[in-house]
Amino acid sequence: MGRAFEFRKARKFKRWAAMAKTFTRISKDIALAVKDGGPSIDSNFRLRSIIQNAKAANMPKDNIERAIKNASNKNFENYKEVVLEGYSVGGIAVILDCISNNNNRTVGNIRSYFNKTNGNLATNGSVEFLFKKVCFFKIKFDGKKDDLELEFIDYGLIELENDNEFNHMVMYGEFDSHGRIFQELEDRDIEIIESDFDRIPLNYKTLNEQELQIFNKFIQICNEDDDIQKISHNLQL
Repeated sequence: MGRAFEFRKARKFKRWAAMAKTFTRISKDIALAVKDGGPSIDSNFRLRSIIQNAKAANMPKDNIERAIKNASNKNFENYKEVVLEGYSVGGIAVILDCISNNNNRTVGNIRSYFNKTNGNLATNGSVEFLFKKVCFFKIKFDGKKDDLELEFIDYGLIELENDNEFNHMVMYGEFDSHGRIFQELEDRDIEIIESDFDRIPLNYKTLNEQELQIFNKFIQICNEDDDIQKISHNLQL
């Protein structure tokens, strides 16, 4: 079938591999949310938002239901959230949110990733202060941006942005306002495409070309580690 077919096949396999990693990470998020807040999506806003994210990622319903059941599975009892901080090449601040059943393994692996790419694992709290923790929502809204922004300030809204490329809006709120904003959006029948928590850098740094190549290698290695759920950094993109 020729090289074109081989290229398309390789690209498809790469996409499937990326989807599998996404599903694995979402499954962990779901199971941990159920473990912490129960299986009811009516009272567990975190679970409800993760399930919405799963649907947005085209995660099959069977996978979602299996992840909910896994929360009561003995194999998941030892899984815990682990947050690790460090500085990558050029002094780029990095925070890694992990879910792991073996803290020593996770810490050891991540320390090696930093060491291999001219960085170092730091103590807890030495990087966190460089970021502001927020919640965010991607929504579909056709009304007036200014009106929506004004109405949601009382619910913890910090900022509302238009994302014209994907035809949606992004709401940033105070970290502990996730449930209030989520509920109000639902009450108003405003479609939530995705919602999550994030860290916004309070300042940004730049790298030269050589440093950027090393940093990209670090990010690639981290993305291949199933324990790592999310990567936050202050590189100016």
